[in-house]
Amino acid sequence: MVFVGLSIHNLSGQAEPVSLLKPFHHEGFSVPLIMTGAAVLCLSFLGFDAVSTMAEETPDPRRTIPQAIMAVSLIGGLLFLVVSYCAQMVFPEWNSFADPDSASVDVMRRVGGELLVSAFTATYVAGCFASAMVSQASVSRVLFAMGRDGALPRVFGKLVTKKRVPANAIMLVSLFSLIALFISLDTVANMISFGALFAFSAVNLAVIKHYLGDQKLRGTRNYLLYAALPGLGFLSTLWLWTSLSGLSFTIGLGWMALGLVCLFCVTRGFRVRMPELQMAE
Repeated sequence: MVFVGLSIHNLSGQAEPVSLLKPFHHEGFSVPLIMTGAAVLCLSFLGFDAVSTMAEETPDPRRTIPQAIMAVSLIGGLLFLVVSYCAQMVFPEWNSFADPDSASVDVMRRVGGELLVSAFTATYVAGCFASAMVSQASVSRVLFAMGRDGALPRVFGKLVTKKRVPANAIMLVSLFSLIALFISLDTVANMISFGALFAFSAVNLAVIKHYLGDQKLRGTRNYLLYAALPGLGFLSTLWLWTSLSGLSFTIGLGWMALGLVCLFCVTRGFRVRMPELQMAE
């Protein structure tokens, strides 16, 4: 909110009036470029569903968890849009950034000087720690549930007797997190983008299969909600797939192959059904 307020103050103090549609009407605007960026930045919209990993610790999860996911998604999405719009308005010359990986610092400096840069850096570091802790907890919780129900080796489904925490799952997540020390941000973004788009595509198709296939719902309203909307969602993610780099597919398909090997072992060569996760109601 501080950044948005300072951005408005900065823009209102300019001698010449600024068009509110300036980010969408200039010579550098291109829909293909926007889609290329969206294919990478879709990772910004990940994590909202992490609320669901705490379902077993939540009262009345069937009602409260969906509400929480929708609320967090709407609030987070609105903040992303407003902040990105303000950043583009106050710093339109994107090719003037000293370093693309630290572009936010340049934007903050233009809007509020070194004081805002210092405040932003401190807040950003604190946010990274909080995000890491939440990610650690949610992913470990998923691994624990999968290990407990047999979808992964049982070793991940064990709790430490005194603390009642899934220590083995936490250790595995911690080890994988250390990889971030040795690979670039671009590589990480490519890895996450592939997984994100694959998951988004699968979720949209699953909605169609569940409601129209399994439950056999019919009628105009059901076709609109459970066929047209998820169908458009699937086509949108399919379009974003075309904007991913070759590195994304190389890493993503390799990771998928590893997952298929694990699935092959768990299902004994695809001869038995995959165990279902038993989440508390």
